[in-house]
Amino acid sequence: MRRHRFPARFGAAAGLASFLLAASAAPTAAVTPEPVAVQQAAPVAAPDIAPVIDQNFADPDVLKVGRTYYAYATNSDGRNIKWATSTDLVSWTVQGGDALPTLGAWADPSWSFPPGGPGDHGVWAPEVFATGPKSFVMWYTAHDRASGQQCIGAATATSPGGPFVPKDTSLVCTPEIGGAIDASSYTEGGRRYILWKNDGNCCRQDTWLRLQQVSSDGLRRTGAETPLIKQNKPFEGTLVEAPTLWKRGGTYVLFYSANFFGNGSYVSSYATATSLRGPYTKAESPLMTTDAFAGAVRGPGGQDIVTGPDGRDRIVFHGWNPGFTYRAVYSQRLDWQGSRPVVAGAKIRYEAEDANFTRANARYAAGGASNGVVVGGIDFADSTVTFTVHVPRAGEYRLHTRFANGSDPATHTLTVNNTAAGTVDYPVTGWDNWQTSERAVTLKAGTNTVSYGKGAAFVELDAIDIA
Repeated sequence: MRRHRFPARFGAAAGLASFLLAASAAPTAAVTPEPVAVQQAAPVAAPDIAPVIDQNFADPDVLKVGRTYYAYATNSDGRNIKWATSTDLVSWTVQGGDALPTLGAWADPSWSFPPGGPGDHGVWAPEVFATGPKSFVMWYTAHDRASGQQCIGAATATSPGGPFVPKDTSLVCTPEIGGAIDASSYTEGGRRYILWKNDGNCCRQDTWLRLQQVSSDGLRRTGAETPLIKQNKPFEGTLVEAPTLWKRGGTYVLFYSANFFGNGSYVSSYATATSLRGPYTKAESPLMTTDAFAGAVRGPGGQDIVTGPDGRDRIVFHGWNPGFTYRAVYSQRLDWQGSRPVVAGAKIRYEAEDANFTRANARYAAGGASNGVVVGGIDFADSTVTFTVHVPRAGEYRLHTRFANGSDPATHTLTVNNTAAGTVDYPVTGWDNWQTSERAVTLKAGTNTVSYGKGAAFVELDAIDIA
């Protein structure tokens, strides 16, 4: 089989010709009947996904001191910075009091941010780290009196619960590019770095995630500033934000959030690089979305990565409650496929155009296809579309196939790891009306192949999700 890749799939119209579907039995006229829900096999039960802090605790940052984990959150309930403690990252106790009772002289504590809800005074996304046994630094976002934009300040304390005492001047304030928010810390080789976002979406500018070295006490920026990534993918909307940098083997993994925080469109994704300052290559699809959690978590974002007491990595993040009145905290196991992160309970998407296929063709598609490209022409006895998928553990998984079928009720033959596994069945949906067919598959730990072949009638493939 040939490996097909299309680096210019979102490029100029001149590149479209290479994507056009060759003549096949599948027509091109779009039909849009009512969406059809398909479930052809008993679904595998998803891992339980429930909040570990079921109250407003947005943008969680986690610090481990001794055997205790400390979490810090965006302003809520009359407190600038809420905080909580845990010994296992699952059972948490929200502490009383305010970890940051007062803001720096540069900040305006009376400013309000209506989209954030009642009581949101723009004190956001704290980051706390230790610089010594009794020396802790908090970076926080607040509203700058002088510029009228959000900026990042610093505060210090002698214990992780505070109270943190703010510095009088801000640490990062860039009003000419929209201000600065969402500071996070990364250390390597005895050096500490600050990552942050320029808040360009406030004023129709690009949003860049940036990196710069800071002094050993975390209170002064030094050296060159490096822009890492900006918004440029459809699922990101107008912004990227909330950077978290993690190193996996020799690869830097830059986690980030994107799109509008206030509803289910908020997502988390990641980019990778072999050098600290990049260049970073983004994942084709986001890591966590509302859909990836089948609606059990709404607008997952504001993530942090931490190693649990069992030595395994976890991802801690927020998501809206069903009524979209507060953002609760979730803590899920984080597995790895090399440098690719996998979140327990979240679907992993694989695009059809990135699969190996023969006697089939990729084309641009309408109607909300994932990444805008699909594979069709799977019309011959030797047509195949083979996905290479990875799972951290052996067992039964749910296979979600995104498809469109404008002909008759149809099927594809399914082969898993070179063994026949029955069929995937598709009702008529209309061309370019992308729906999902779900069934169970058994996969081994590590690398698997999932291959679709010609069955009855004609179907186009958009993507598959494994959960």
